[in-house]
Amino acid sequence: MFRAERSAPTAAAPTPSAPQWHRDREETTGVVGPGALAAAATLVATWPYTSVISPGTWSGTVLVVVIVVAGTGMLLRHLLRRRAAWVRDTGTLLTQIVVAIGAVTLLVAGDTAIFGVVPTTTTLAVFGALGAAAFEEVAFGSAPLDASPGLAATMGAGFAIVAILLDQLVAHRSAVLAALLTGAIGAVPMIVTLGETNVIWFVLYGVMALLLFRYTARRHPESPRRSSTSLAVALGAAALVTTVAIAPALPVATSMAGTGVGVTVDASLRLGDDLRQPNPVEVLTVAADGETAPYLRLTTLSRFDGRVWQPDRGDLQSQDDGFGAPEWGEEIATEEENTSIRVLRMSSSWLPVPYPATAVQGLSGSWRVSPDNRTLFSRSADAVGNDYTVTSSRLIPTLEQIRAIDAAPPVVDPEAEPVELPGIIAELATDVTAAASTDYDRLVALQNWFRSQFAYSLETPVQEGFDGTGAEAVAQFLEERHGYCVHFAGAFALMAESLGMQVRIVVGYLPGSLTDEKRGTESVFSVTSDQLHSWPEVLFPGVGWVPFEPTASLGVPTAFRAGVTQGGGSGDPSVPVPTTAPQSEETSAPEVDRDPDGGDSADGGARRTLDPMPVALTALGVVVLLLLPALIRVVERRGRMSRARGGDSAAAWAELRDTLIDLQQDVSDAETPRVRAAGLVRSNQVDAAAMRRLTDAVEQSNYARSGDAETDLSEPLRQVLVQLRESVDRPTRVRAALLPRSLYAPRAAEPGAAV
Repeated sequence: MFRAERSAPTAAAPTPSAPQWHRDREETTGVVGPGALAAAATLVATWPYTSVISPGTWSGTVLVVVIVVAGTGMLLRHLLRRRAAWVRDTGTLLTQIVVAIGAVTLLVAGDTAIFGVVPTTTTLAVFGALGAAAFEEVAFGSAPLDASPGLAATMGAGFAIVAILLDQLVAHRSAVLAALLTGAIGAVPMIVTLGETNVIWFVLYGVMALLLFRYTARRHPESPRRSSTSLAVALGAAALVTTVAIAPALPVATSMAGTGVGVTVDASLRLGDDLRQPNPVEVLTVAADGETAPYLRLTTLSRFDGRVWQPDRGDLQSQDDGFGAPEWGEEIATEEENTSIRVLRMSSSWLPVPYPATAVQGLSGSWRVSPDNRTLFSRSADAVGNDYTVTSSRLIPTLEQIRAIDAAPPVVDPEAEPVELPGIIAELATDVTAAASTDYDRLVALQNWFRSQFAYSLETPVQEGFDGTGAEAVAQFLEERHGYCVHFAGAFALMAESLGMQVRIVVGYLPGSLTDEKRGTESVFSVTSDQLHSWPEVLFPGVGWVPFEPTASLGVPTAFRAGVTQGGGSGDPSVPVPTTAPQSEETSAPEVDRDPDGGDSADGGARRTLDPMPVALTALGVVVLLLLPALIRVVERRGRMSRARGGDSAAAWAELRDTLIDLQQDVSDAETPRVRAAGLVRSNQVDAAAMRRLTDAVEQSNYARSGDAETDLSEPLRQVLVQLRESVDRPTRVRAALLPRSLYAPRAAEPGAAV
């Protein structure tokens, strides 16, 4: 039926060029370009995460992993360039996986691995704990999340996978899938956020999609050559215009959606954002004897540079070495207490402990002791998920003892620049304490003044623009007389220091609420995210650091009482024995404003409702993203049909081939047009006459020296395509329409094929 007529060759006949249908074979390409393009696409996908996770070790980890994966791919493809394609691809993929595992292990938990890169069972346990911590941070945190070891491990491992996938897709010229993966990964933090649009990222993503299509077009073996580049550029430009046009309508933000529950605690005193979240949740539980629980500290800050309080960075030592020598003398009465703490939803490099801690049980060796402030710190572990018991001493000095001791003078760093404080700080400190005769009485006078003359408010500092601990913020707080714990603690500390006393600020938690649960004979207390707190401490030699509670309406103020002597006994048995920690009774308000009706809300009790429009637009964006391959295939098909209408046989044959691939039909690059046509007539029952018109046009285009060519190939092409679709079942037709394989299926090169 399709028998070629033989003609005698003539000596003058020119050597025919390579057949058009052989141009869909893979061309030899460089290794640097694809690798660099894949690395760039991975970094584009990473960028949106920088708006929801604060810069830190995670960003450096991701950058190193991306570079290592890309470099490994380039090197292996160069070394294996003369090997079979399957050897080159398999070897590159496996090597990238091994190298990525080694790189992430070295960066995150190198001290637990063999030679720093070979994971051990301990390494796997560390990654498991870090992964669980990262999940808690994302599920219960509020953006921007603080960089933590858990997020560094998770982001490093996750983007190692993304980098490998993109490297493989770009190397195999699967531009559509590479663009979709880049967009999908980059959109993850955006889809779960509500707020202003990150237009810059959408533009950058559009440019990256354009580059991916452009690269595929330049290296694409499909006919016709003269139009593939223009088609890819047009598609990339359309994608760019679409992203810019749609971006303003999408709900992209820099703050995590969700309830904002849970806390990621750092040492920056940036507690306002967490405290303003309207839906507090339980972050840890405390088991202790009796019906009161202690305050729990995370870390301390004692260095003030005029703008912020700097966290204490003293030497660290093993838990076996203890918490250091006691700061209190033998004449101070003490009681030993045990407190069991279970961290549920708090991410931090510090663990909450009562003060003064003397021993701890139940922790891994990665947690180290800071003897300067009796806290626990880790450079690699996360607080969430830990369950441990702390032994501490309850100090019971008498009022006479504390009054007889002068507070320690401030420590002056001769190399530090002197800090000039606004005059109102020292003036008010002098006025408020004028009637007191001892340092302790001066501090109590300051504490009582704050609690009686100021009001607790989370919103006033934001509205008035002094939500911080800098000297100017403290001065304005003293004028406005409204703020929350950070402002009370900061103002108290600076005023006490102006009176010549050594002071520091503690970040920790208020005592929890008593529950009905029991752990053995101990009562269990629940500590919620809105009880994150800060308070000042002043050093009294021979007693230690004495805490005060200046925050209005919170806790119980420190007040030592007379009558307890070293030998025991009390002048008034009815008077309770005080403690050097603020009392742990039920507070009149947690760290969140209360409305008059009793509701807990940072916005006056108003309920927050979800705006359906951002959700609907996000859903629409996801649908458009999923339909993008089908839309691209439709545009490509229409372009080829248009060129086939003008007699372009190469465009018609290219569309026939891609349709067969979409329908999951066997396509061999070794087949001639006649062999392929005969097979379709025989197996798919396509019209023989229509196929003859297409094959004649292709043969004439490739072999004929001159002659009349078919002027309109769109009609026979359309007829053949319809019959091909009718020859397969409905699920296959649906898959071909929604996920056309021709856009991403790799083309296998035939050995010795003409190009």
